[in-house]
Amino acid sequence: MAVQGLEMRFEGYNIILNECVNRKALRQGQRVHAHMIKTHYLPPVFLRTRLIILYCKCGCLVSARYVFDEMPERNVVSWTAMISGYSQRGFSLEGLNLFVQMLRSGEEPNEFTFATILPSCIGDFGLKCGRQIHSLIIKSNYNSHIFVGSSLLDMYAKGGKIFEAQTIFDGLTERDVVSCTAMISGYAQLGFDEEAVNLYRKLLREGMTSNYVTYSSLLTSLSGLAALGLGKQVHNHIIRRQVPSYVVLQNSMIDMYAKCGNLIYARRVFDSIPERTVISWNAMLVGYSKHGMGSHVVDLFNLMRKEGKVRPNRVTFLAILSGCSHGGMEDHGLELFNEMVEQKDRVKPDIDHYGCVVDLLGRSGQLNQALDFIRKMPFEPTPAIWGSLLGACRVHANVDVGEFVGRKLLESEPENAGNYVILSNLYSRAGKWDEARTLRELMNEKVVIKEPGRSWIELDQTLHTFYANDRTHPRKDEVHAKVKELAIRLKEAGYEPDLSCVLHDVDDEQKERILLGHSEKLALAFGILCTPEGVALRVIKNLRICVDCHNFAKVISKLYRREVSMRDKSRFHHVEGGVCSCKDYW
Repeated sequence: MAVQGLEMRFEGYNIILNECVNRKALRQGQRVHAHMIKTHYLPPVFLRTRLIILYCKCGCLVSARYVFDEMPERNVVSWTAMISGYSQRGFSLEGLNLFVQMLRSGEEPNEFTFATILPSCIGDFGLKCGRQIHSLIIKSNYNSHIFVGSSLLDMYAKGGKIFEAQTIFDGLTERDVVSCTAMISGYAQLGFDEEAVNLYRKLLREGMTSNYVTYSSLLTSLSGLAALGLGKQVHNHIIRRQVPSYVVLQNSMIDMYAKCGNLIYARRVFDSIPERTVISWNAMLVGYSKHGMGSHVVDLFNLMRKEGKVRPNRVTFLAILSGCSHGGMEDHGLELFNEMVEQKDRVKPDIDHYGCVVDLLGRSGQLNQALDFIRKMPFEPTPAIWGSLLGACRVHANVDVGEFVGRKLLESEPENAGNYVILSNLYSRAGKWDEARTLRELMNEKVVIKEPGRSWIELDQTLHTFYANDRTHPRKDEVHAKVKELAIRLKEAGYEPDLSCVLHDVDDEQKERILLGHSEKLALAFGILCTPEGVALRVIKNLRICVDCHNFAKVISKLYRREVSMRDKSRFHHVEGGVCSCKDYW
């Protein structure tokens, strides 16, 4: 280029710019651009577009936009290149504004333009724009194009509109790994775990190939279902297929094994990662925390600090504080929080970290100190923080603080049935039957509807789901008969139903029948019915496990000599020999 000087023409510039783009060689690309300016060479649209692509790839959006604005004429590729630069770097609003300018200029977008602009349609405003762009796509007859369809369904899925995404997916005339993965990922992100797994199975039968993103999304759904058997099967499939060990995939494996209750496998995957990210550390820390293994959380965090390769973030400290709380290490947790306040690791505590401290204080029985801490917080307390303290009041039978906190919650969350249940339990245990009755009347008056309880258990890689008082399972009669049989045998061993867990104003006999219909008991009964003696039982619950079901599981563990593992929405309960890892605090 320096030798040819003024003789440099299109072919020479094109060859050099292509090399710069392929290698992301910004400095060399800038020299080519400077040479054009110095020699007064007027590059055609193609070369100017290559410059835009180079600058966008190297993250120099200001330089890219300068080249774009200086273009005397543009084509659809030029517009698409600049829009793509904004979209890929997260400048959604700039990308949308430029797309509008493109339409006003009279330039017709093509399939690549549409596929590029749709990822910028995020948030409520973005989704509104996305719907308008979708209309334009239909008018332009690009709605069945695979690139456009994949971007459309991804946009709707990320916007929480999974049924619209499914409609787009069903309408695609051809599908590739990108569109299939986008649909599976959409289900997984929105918690439609069974749908994600079923779709994967269907697409696998149709011959779909999977990549590491597909497997990562699938593992996320299996984590939600706590389907350990299926998770192991997918792990084996990944090994047989020799899928590259991308760290995002390994992080998903750690999360899957931890949420399925197998921390040994989770730690093996963690230890095998050559270059761990903060997400890797957090996944393992959260896993230990959810299982109440406070000492393991602290040891792993000390290792993280010792290695010094990765800086902890807010999630790291949430995991440690929660682990200290669940593991009964209150002093260590408070010490760590004080280090955060002093900015030792340059992570400033936020409302969630303050909430963990409230849980720490409440768990140790320091309820008045927890209340003072809430009042002195630099944040307005959330319902979650008040709920944590109310739970502590139930465990420690502190009616005075519990009543104050309960009233706060009923004002801020009048529709949350869980608050009524805990406060009613507190009143009942203190013998305040009139207050408990008034609370039940208030609940009926406000028409509070409790989210249906759902539990599931995995047997032979098949998930069996049970709802409260379930009558839909194929073996429902056997299951209900088994529950009644268990109740009789457990009562002989000392089990007494905790009737305070029932808010309905009915007689004690009816309350006991309601308790026997809880989904956790149905799942446990089915597990005992279908597995040999001594086999561990693993049950997952979508809500917080009630006190009575917790006691029921403890007696089953002791009487039938079985290890019982139950995962609710907040933590794991490992019950062995009648003793739970949560120490009856959750």
